Amino acid sequence: MMGIFSSIKNAVFGSRKDTATPAAPAPKPAAAPVAAPAAAPSPVADAISEDEMAARIVAMPDADQYNWRTSIVDLMKLVGIDPSYANRKELAGELGMTDYEGTAEQNINLHHAVMNLLALEGGKVEGILKD
Repeated sequence: MMGIFSSIKNAVFGSRKDTATPAAPAPKPAAAPVAAPAAAPSPVADAISEDEMAARIVAMPDADQYNWRTSIVDLMKLVGIDPSYANRKELAGELGMTDYEGTAEQNINLHHAVMNLLALEGGKVEGILKD
């Protein structure tokens, strides 16, 4: 089952197969078992710039119609997810936010949490969006 955050992430990043990574198929079968514990740097190598992140979102149909940079409701609408209270509450739960009631402050915090997690998942977002 795919969660709401995963749906947002997939809508923003799409398939990683779309990005060119010629270094990935490097022939090192003996080094692979040794490199397995050090796999943490991989996501950093896949990180995209702030401009690329914004370009991906702006390229979405009707992106200019939404205030996705600050509104969780608009971000969810943009990526095709119903921004209902129930879905926002579920998203908040996925991100470890408890006692979500849908207040303006909680929605701002939810948006920040989503953008921060997107950054951790491989995309960099503008500083103002992160904190």
